Amino acid sequence: MAFVRENWLLILVAFASGAMLVWPLIQRRMGPAKGVGTGEAIRLINSRDAVMLDVRDAKELAGGRIPNAVHVPMSELAARSTDFAKHAGKPVIAYCDTGNRSAAAAAVLAKAGVAEVFTLNGGFRAWKDAGLPVEKVQ
Repeated sequence: MAFVRENWLLILVAFASGAMLVWPLIQRRMGPAKGVGTGEAIRLINSRDAVMLDVRDAKELAGGRIPNAVHVPMSELAARSTDFAKHAGKPVIAYCDTGNRSAAAAAVLAKAGVAEVFTLNGGFRAWKDAGLPVEKVQ
């Protein structure tokens, strides 16, 4: 007990840092979107005509994009989220470069009323690393 009294600040810091490490995992589980890998994304595209949503900035498109993806930069997504009403009934798979921004994009889409929202685990890099097709953007 004396150890706890003398080192309460150290214990508090250890607890806080552990919580910060676990928080992204909790957020993904509690968020509106389910993460899917590249194989599941392809299955959704082929079987359910899923819409791929690229939320990267325009300068990030230089390396290519997933074929037929709709590009809406994350900074414009909230204003343009109603554009996805025409895709009602289709799953939407949001992706960015590494998969970090796509969770925020999924939250925006879910708030706008998109029923089925997914995020691509690992983002565009995972797609490219899997050797899947990439189209050049002019």
